[in-house]
Amino acid sequence: MEERARSCLLRSKVTLEQDIKASYLMDHMISDGVLTSDEEDMVLSKHTRKEQAAALLEVLLRKDNRAYISFYNALIRESYGDLACLLHNDLPQLSPEYEKSYPNGMSPSVQVILSEGGVPQRPVVFVNRPGLLNKIREMMYKLQNTVGWITVFGMAGSGKSVLAAEAVRDHTLINECFPDGVHWLSVGQCERADLLVRMQSLCFRLEQSQISEPSQRPPSSVEEAKERLRFLMLRRFPRALLILDDVWDSYTLRAFDIQCRVLLTTRNRSLTDSVSGQRYSVPVESGLDEEKALEILSLYVNAKPHNLPEQARSIVKECKGSPLVVSLIGALLREFPDRWGYYLQQLQKKQFQRIRKSSSYDYEALDQAMDASLQVLKDEHSELYKDLSVLEKDIKVPAKVLSVLWGKELEEVEDVLQEFVNKSLLFRDCNHRPYLYFLHDLQLDFLTEQNRSQLAELHGKVVRQYQQTYNKIPPTSADAEGLYWYRFLPHHMARAGLSKELYMLMFSLDWVKNKAQIMGSAHLINDYVEYGAILDQENNEVRMQFQEFLSLNGHQLEQRPFPDVVQLALSQPHCSEVYRQALLQAQERANRGQLYLDWVNKNNLESLSRLVLHPHQNSVYYACFSRDGSKIASCGASKTLRVCKSTSGEKLQEIQAHDDEVLCCAFSPDDRHIATCSSDRKVKVWNVERGILLRVFEDEHEEQINHCQFTNTNRRVLLATCSNDKFMNTKLWNLNKPTSQNTMFGHMEPVNHCCFSPDDTYLATSSNDGTLKLFEVQSANEWKSIDINSFFPENDDETSVIVKCSTWSGDGKRIFCAVKNAVFMFDVAKQDMLLEIRTSRLSTVQYCQACPNSQLLALALSHYTVELWDFEANKKMAECSGHLSWVNCVQFSPNGSELLSSSDDQTIRLWETEHVHTSSAVALKRDFDVLFNQDDITVVAADSKNRLQVRSGVESLLVLETSEQQSRIRCMCIYRQGSAVALGMEDGTVQVGRIKARQVLRMIGWKALQLLNLQQTSVLAVGLELGTVQVVDVPSGNTLATLLGHSKTVHHCLFTDDGQTLITSSEDTTLRVWRWRTGECLVLEGHKEPVRKFHVLSSSSSSPTLLSWSFDGTVKVWDLSCGEKLQDLECHQGAVLSGDISPDGRLFCTASADKTAKVWSSASWNMVFHLKGHKACVRCCRFSWDGKRLATGDDNGEIRLWNMLNGSLLKICSRESKDSMDSFHGGWVTDLHFSPDNKILVSTGGYIKWWSVEKGEALQTFYTTGANLKRILVSPDFKTFVTIDNIGILYILKQVKGEKL
Repeated sequence: MEERARSCLLRSKVTLEQDIKASYLMDHMISDGVLTSDEEDMVLSKHTRKEQAAALLEVLLRKDNRAYISFYNALIRESYGDLACLLHNDLPQLSPEYEKSYPNGMSPSVQVILSEGGVPQRPVVFVNRPGLLNKIREMMYKLQNTVGWITVFGMAGSGKSVLAAEAVRDHTLINECFPDGVHWLSVGQCERADLLVRMQSLCFRLEQSQISEPSQRPPSSVEEAKERLRFLMLRRFPRALLILDDVWDSYTLRAFDIQCRVLLTTRNRSLTDSVSGQRYSVPVESGLDEEKALEILSLYVNAKPHNLPEQARSIVKECKGSPLVVSLIGALLREFPDRWGYYLQQLQKKQFQRIRKSSSYDYEALDQAMDASLQVLKDEHSELYKDLSVLEKDIKVPAKVLSVLWGKELEEVEDVLQEFVNKSLLFRDCNHRPYLYFLHDLQLDFLTEQNRSQLAELHGKVVRQYQQTYNKIPPTSADAEGLYWYRFLPHHMARAGLSKELYMLMFSLDWVKNKAQIMGSAHLINDYVEYGAILDQENNEVRMQFQEFLSLNGHQLEQRPFPDVVQLALSQPHCSEVYRQALLQAQERANRGQLYLDWVNKNNLESLSRLVLHPHQNSVYYACFSRDGSKIASCGASKTLRVCKSTSGEKLQEIQAHDDEVLCCAFSPDDRHIATCSSDRKVKVWNVERGILLRVFEDEHEEQINHCQFTNTNRRVLLATCSNDKFMNTKLWNLNKPTSQNTMFGHMEPVNHCCFSPDDTYLATSSNDGTLKLFEVQSANEWKSIDINSFFPENDDETSVIVKCSTWSGDGKRIFCAVKNAVFMFDVAKQDMLLEIRTSRLSTVQYCQACPNSQLLALALSHYTVELWDFEANKKMAECSGHLSWVNCVQFSPNGSELLSSSDDQTIRLWETEHVHTSSAVALKRDFDVLFNQDDITVVAADSKNRLQVRSGVESLLVLETSEQQSRIRCMCIYRQGSAVALGMEDGTVQVGRIKARQVLRMIGWKALQLLNLQQTSVLAVGLELGTVQVVDVPSGNTLATLLGHSKTVHHCLFTDDGQTLITSSEDTTLRVWRWRTGECLVLEGHKEPVRKFHVLSSSSSSPTLLSWSFDGTVKVWDLSCGEKLQDLECHQGAVLSGDISPDGRLFCTASADKTAKVWSSASWNMVFHLKGHKACVRCCRFSWDGKRLATGDDNGEIRLWNMLNGSLLKICSRESKDSMDSFHGGWVTDLHFSPDNKILVSTGGYIKWWSVEKGEALQTFYTTGANLKRILVSPDFKTFVTIDNIGILYILKQVKGEKL
């Protein structure tokens, strides 16, 4: 210690021994590190206070300069200011290097300056906020060479004062910017007299530091105090910093406008507008992040953050990390460490007065702190602020919404909001234009509690103001204002108790259309779920109808361009309120020339799935329920993980999870975490609620990871993964460890799937080596192995079958595995096979899962369906159709009431296990023919059981159903005048004989009889897969002829106009012309590839001709009377896929796989036009009825219209962008038809579209349940359209007529 300092201590020894209390001072000195605990014990061992003081001074005299300075600071902190003055003039100097060596720049000299200036001590519990501190210090450096103002502003309890005090604890900053000191003055809400007292106190402190000056009398007015402070700061402390803490009004601030450097903390950022000089500001965010907030709580209760109870996170979340609330509760918990749950409940219940002062904060309780901010508002503005009680947490609103609510001009509203923001009563998000405004959760909770009795009235005001502003025209833009009204208008109606208004809104198709277009269907479904109890009081059935409509069409409503909601709604059942409203709107719009189609035979169908989701823009490989059933997680080729609500599909999280395809995802037993695995060879674990990455395992698997699953219980949480690695392909992971806990050895080929037994004792693995293995989880040893290869003796010895997956029964006693097109059930204990389920030979089982609480087993199949089996009864219970591509995964909900399936068609479907179709449901095949007879209609089609069905009328009543055919039915045609039907068979023969038939009278007797009588003149021709052609009478079902001759599948058959001749084409490269009544036959040979189709060029002349085309790229012309080949045209380099003849017979067109179409003259047989431009196979073509245009469609979904006068391109009919099936038409364009007036074109692909020929724009789109439509048949008046989709649903569509005016 310097001699000067030592001498000062000795001179003052007697005075110090008389007055100081050593125990108070030593706490500070131990914190500064200049006194040890042993030294403290020695001092405290003395019996009297004076002896303790003497002992402390003896210890100090043996120490260095730091001890002197620490003792000096301790005197100031403990209010021994007069004693500190004795030591002040002899304070020793520390070297700069020594000063800088202190952590955070808190050197002894800085402590002296801050102590003398009255800067508050660092709180007992302090957590650094470096980002904000650096911003404040950056502003301070701007005052280094000039006077000015720094405003640190934020809401009550945001930590402004602590930050201001901490910012000046920096040696370099003080030395370079404020060498004349830092002076702190707590201002608060004060009257003029109180302000004067505070200014007098500051004057006294500044004058006291000038010991040589005689004391002056205190200033007697604010003005005098201001002038004295101006003199002191300008003359004696020109480079000092004045800190004004908690300033409330501009009057107070102007009293310190004395041309000095000022930092102020306030809730009102606009205060410095009333003073002169440079101005800077630093906003203080209202909350700490979770990590910092938990650190504060842990310091209060003396625990590690990760050891805090779960309620700690909930408290932080509830108060949004408010430093005030966290500190208040932390201090309370220090005294009552078992009250975590109690204080969380008080926060949740908004009982702020229960969270009372337990620190040095100015207000007794949290509610008083917030109420103080409101007291400074004008009465008019207080009423406006009260209206904000109706806002929802975390919701930001634009000024336009509040302009509607308050009934004021937008500019006036923005001025009011600016005042609220300035006073930290409201927050503004400046990252959006226009600005968005929001309340902190604590402010909102306080407002809600304060105005609880008026909340219904306030919500009602919102509704009334909305209705008054928008009347009958709702907002149509998707800006922030429109989004707010569509999201929260039902909420305000419900909270206001306006049930009738809510019914009218939610049961309106217009509301559904507008909200779906702006926000998507998931929010709407969520509304019907959330307000279901209120809506059901009005009409439960209507609520269910609207909810079902959205659930089943939600994936369509996500498409862009946005589909026509009225057209979608016309597919609802006739009894539905949704359909009724849609029909009225369609009729009204039809009067204005718009086109709408009514699906008239839809009442024969019931909805299959409960909800359809479109979560990804690519194949969905896996989806699963959370353990509580409230969420669904999905992943796939898009590399993303998505979590949504299982009730509505509303998105909760979407994460770009991996660098490659995500193959599987799994919820942890407590639903807090999700694991994902990928082709990028990484396993990742995510926090579900926050969507943040917690853990990555990336070094142990060397090939793609196929599957991951958590244990079923919380007893010991493990994660299992399996991969394509050769040996180390199955691993167990503990999330708290960086490496795998165990590796299961046994499989020598890739492992496709792994799953824990219900009690987590065993892990089942399914491998490409043809085995199913069971491992003990505890030891990682192989327990059992089942050789699945042995059940496939036809397999090559060198080739193993691939075991796709396995699943356990609910009791864990049986296990199932999927292999090829079969599922096997084994007894776990004995390894005996108990059951074998075989599906179609044309399909494979992609996945299977057993219901956890019933005997149901779900199978995901490659032929687009899901099957439900009762494994106890070995019976197929249901077949769920609706997917448009391979089904990759099936999962039961935890309670077994629902089943989800995910598919390559980019959708997830939810099925109610009790309400899906039974397996008796029969689907139709897409080979069909139609007879239009004025207003009547007859449809002929094969079904999935290879029976011929004849259906009659717009209600599609079954008239004839033959017995099952031995050979697959491949084509058919109905003769329009005669009395027979021709069938083309697959076996290449044509039978003549009796076919057993039954007439189905499922309706009222006389009605069915009437329908049968209408069909007495029908004749059908049917082509079978083996080459047979049958001619059948309708309705008797008698076989009139069986025509044998073709050796392979019959692809097409057609009666000539007189009905006496039947023409067929076949896979065997030939065509045959039959006199079907006598069996005479002409064989037309010459093609080298299968002949898919043909056209009769002319049947009016004495020698009609026939055009046929083939995969061999040629078109051949035949004389039908003698079978002579008249022309052999080499048309294309690729297969000819389609052809058409102009109505006048002068031209014919060919479309080819070589991406071109060609137009030919039927007089000269020369090519007239070569039509280029398609970028994919040209699959279909059609002339307009006037012969002036030709339409061609390709496999990209593009349609081109050509001028037949010069071959030029007229229009391209196409969407602006490709749809979810990577096509402009949902798939290949397969068929085209012009209307008789040549103004409209209808096309089929993945769905049906109608186009304006003149503009090339879509007029209407009909989305079928299935996809891949092969053809559409159209009535002569272009009012009725018939097609069948790939899942076997028949569509009879009739154009909606306008209402009669």
